[in-house]
Amino acid sequence: MQRKAILVLVVLVLAATAVAAQTPTQGVTKNEIVLGSIQDLSGPIAAFGKQARMGLQLRADEINEQGGVHGRKIRLLVEDSGYDPKRAVLAAQKLVNQDRIFAMVGHIGTAQNMAAMPVQFEKNVINYMPLTAAREMYEPFHRLKFAFLSSYYDQIRAALPRLVQEKGAKKVCALYQDDEFGLEVLRGVEAGLKVVKMDLAEKTTYKRGATDFSSQVAKLKSSGCDLVVLGTIIRETIGTIGEARKTGYNPVFLGSAAAYTDLIHKLGGKAMDGFYATHTTAHPYLDEASQPMRFWANKYKTKFNEDPSVFSAYAYNIMDAFIAAAQKAGPNLTTDSFIQAMDTLVVRQDIFGSPEASFGPRKRLGSDLSRLSQIQDGRWKVVSDYVRPAPAP
Repeated sequence: MQRKAILVLVVLVLAATAVAAQTPTQGVTKNEIVLGSIQDLSGPIAAFGKQARMGLQLRADEINEQGGVHGRKIRLLVEDSGYDPKRAVLAAQKLVNQDRIFAMVGHIGTAQNMAAMPVQFEKNVINYMPLTAAREMYEPFHRLKFAFLSSYYDQIRAALPRLVQEKGAKKVCALYQDDEFGLEVLRGVEAGLKVVKMDLAEKTTYKRGATDFSSQVAKLKSSGCDLVVLGTIIRETIGTIGEARKTGYNPVFLGSAAAYTDLIHKLGGKAMDGFYATHTTAHPYLDEASQPMRFWANKYKTKFNEDPSVFSAYAYNIMDAFIAAAQKAGPNLTTDSFIQAMDTLVVRQDIFGSPEASFGPRKRLGSDLSRLSQIQDGRWKVVSDYVRPAPAP
């Protein structure tokens, strides 16, 4: 009887294994791989979201024209969050449960990713290289997380001590968005100030979507801070610096990669000169670009009738890395085979000058390197080499 029971159990296990092996992976068919992305297409950073969507689509179209990945075409589905975490959850539920995507690629926004990831992880859907540099995109470790941007925390804590010393700053303040993104910048400020044995002199916040920064600037000015770190994005950066200039307050301003965009100087004008920001990938100024970058930009403009931006480049690189991993995973694409491919993937330096990135079984951030640029005469100029932050205090 005991031997019969063991035999029955073995048969049941083998049968279950066979059924599992035959169960298709969500988002993968014989002919296509379905990917999802959530962008802000109608909210305060819609310019970024539009550029990211086009960058992702350009690379997907390229590989599809070449026959796809092991014969599978990439179908990209994009939903709009309006930069609202609640809408991001609804978008994730649609993409994961109705559209049955294989992976979420290049989802924009810190709070939005954090809200959406539980929906994805419940259905074994990878969160692939989101467009946010928050540490939560790779910490705590989760097998379904893959990030490529050096964190806001690391960027600021690496750049701030250098600027404090270069500029001889005596007081440092912070203005930041009142959410997970802004708090990551603030934590980077606090860690960076420990390196130079300084305390934060003043801090002030604003709500997501705010347009008036007069009270915050007045508070910073009255504090006497000569270096201000901004946990801001587009219009908040322009609004804050513009208000400061108007009132005769001219400290050194430092922002994170979230504020590294040509829209700052295009929309903010001359007042933005002197602003520093951290970044990884460089904005593609085409009159300074290499021939490969000009070729890429021409394809982009032909397809979308506008010049590319740094967010176009970010997104193009994200899709390119996904394609490389999916090709490496082989014809039998599953979540497990894709993760195994990522665990040994090395992304070489690209045409935009981004640093090399690599992943591993316990390494979910491609690179922690970042560098510093400054707006000079209406365009970003690189003013530092790539640096790796010192070990966290």
